[in-house]
Amino acid sequence: MKRLIIAAFSAVVPFVAIFAQSNDPVVMTVAGVDVPRSEFEYSYNKNNGQDVVDKKSVEEYVDLFVNYKLKVAAALDAKLDTMTSFKEEYAMYRDQQVRPTLVTDADVEADAQRLYQRIKENIGERGLIRPAHILLKLSTQATPEEQQQVKNRIDSVYQALTAGAKFEELAKKLSEDVASGEDGGLLPWIGPNQTFKEFEDMAYSLQKGQMSRPFLSPVGYHIILMKDRKQLEPYDSLRADFVTALERQGIREAIASSRIKHMVSASDGQLTSEAIMQARSDSLAAVDSDMKYLFKEYHDGLLLYEISSREVWDKATADEAALQRYFEAHKKDYVWDQPRYKGIAYHVKDKKDVKAVKNCVKNLPFDQWAEALRSTFNPDSIIRIRVEKGIFKAGDNATVDRMVFKISNPVVSNDTNKDYPIDAVYGKKLKKYPDDYTDVRNQVVEDYQDMLEKEWVASLRQRYPVIINESVLKTINQHP
Repeated sequence: MKRLIIAAFSAVVPFVAIFAQSNDPVVMTVAGVDVPRSEFEYSYNKNNGQDVVDKKSVEEYVDLFVNYKLKVAAALDAKLDTMTSFKEEYAMYRDQQVRPTLVTDADVEADAQRLYQRIKENIGERGLIRPAHILLKLSTQATPEEQQQVKNRIDSVYQALTAGAKFEELAKKLSEDVASGEDGGLLPWIGPNQTFKEFEDMAYSLQKGQMSRPFLSPVGYHIILMKDRKQLEPYDSLRADFVTALERQGIREAIASSRIKHMVSASDGQLTSEAIMQARSDSLAAVDSDMKYLFKEYHDGLLLYEISSREVWDKATADEAALQRYFEAHKKDYVWDQPRYKGIAYHVKDKKDVKAVKNCVKNLPFDQWAEALRSTFNPDSIIRIRVEKGIFKAGDNATVDRMVFKISNPVVSNDTNKDYPIDAVYGKKLKKYPDDYTDVRNQVVEDYQDMLEKEWVASLRQRYPVIINESVLKTINQHP
């Protein structure tokens, strides 16, 4: 059974593969793995489309592509493709492409027809009605006196209607069903078993244009005006609405899940849903090169992300000592074109707090100042001080401009608050260089990552052989 089901997905005419091989020469071999021309073209064309600003020539793209392949080779050698997290994430991406192919438009059409038929049988000969109503709500816990008061009110409304008052106007003014009241009491088309029995029985007893006497339902007193009646339209006239409704409800996903579940059940335990999906993806890849390389792109892209995180991104982010060493060795790269002020601008109500703020932070690392000030001066809803912390250049902060850079007319507006009239600053002026790497940490991390990336790629170039078939490379996008 297992072989039969997989064969149903995987059967491909043999000469297709033979023909593909003869017309798809190897453009390069990276780490012992041949790369067919079609794969390189798929990647090159996808990453150099019309919307790409920095387009690459084929020759320029070769280095990027080789580096990509080298990193994937390193990930495979590290057996990252055996991790459960990788398998699950890849399966999720793969299935997003595969599951829709298990469902056809004809499947959705059949479900739409079945839904129509169920609705038609439920409606029966009674048809559909379009009532309008006026509702005066009544609690199920109402006393007899309260019920009588509401009954008197609905009787008054009914008398006004029979005397010539317009139903729509009274519905807008008096109905306590606000949603329908705004539309003159008009309700959507309804069929049998869609509302309270008392309401349904009364409504279906009315012909078009007839109005009911006041009656009681579980939510209160109603008066109904029957606006229209009809039988359900033929399927063809409603088909688009039914299909659209089912699509919005995720019918394709439901059909795909049901189909996979049935196939697993039919295999008597020999197949899993994963085996079925993999067989289906293999079948699709065998006849559709774009799908084949999309699967490969998902697979290799996830490996690339994981290996790059380990070798470059996470390593650079987590190694604070290495970042500090890198900063010291490349300090000239972080020269500022104008001085900075590393510290705080703060505003207090009491002059004593000017010194108290300085004493609070003077012996602490800069990155701990904010929490220390919050817990000391603003621990609850009472705000004792206002603080702006950062590394400021001229024009960033009015208080720093005025008190540090001695700018008499700051570019930014004065940030003094009348409730905190005393301004002060605390910190130090940095004339040329950052105080330490944390002052420009994001830039240092990016630069250090770039260095690790280059060193890593150089080591991969030494570790794995790369062979470029120049004659095939010249035919990229230039062959029949």
